[in-house]
Amino acid sequence: MLNLKRKKLLSGSQGEEAAARYLERKGYKIIEQNYRACGSEIDLIAQYGDTLCFIEVKTRKTDDFGLPAEFVDFRKRKKIIRGARVFTGRKKYAEMYVRFDIVAVIYEGRAPVINHIENAFEEE
Repeated sequence: MLNLKRKKLLSGSQGEEAAARYLERKGYKIIEQNYRACGSEIDLIAQYGDTLCFIEVKTRKTDDFGLPAEFVDFRKRKKIIRGARVFTGRKKYAEMYVRFDIVAVIYEGRAPVINHIENAFEEE
């Protein structure tokens, strides 16, 4: 069991690194990784122009059981939004436009297939 959990964590961190590199190539500036606040964790926080992006990264080896983005449920979205509110409470970011994205990373062979879904959900 421990070995399986360790493999899962390695896969998740690999996906986050692949997502960060992908976003940087698109012109995003990564501000934080694995930000924790109020019982939530936000995988990536990035700035893109005057927009502050809170990004959930979902990594899978295959999409046989559904697309990775489908696993960001209502409860997870609420946690991300709660953490984003704490983060944007900082003066430096208070006036920025906020967006919630999902980056799906699927490892099909050696290179990951990355799908960036901008504005994947909004504050409810």
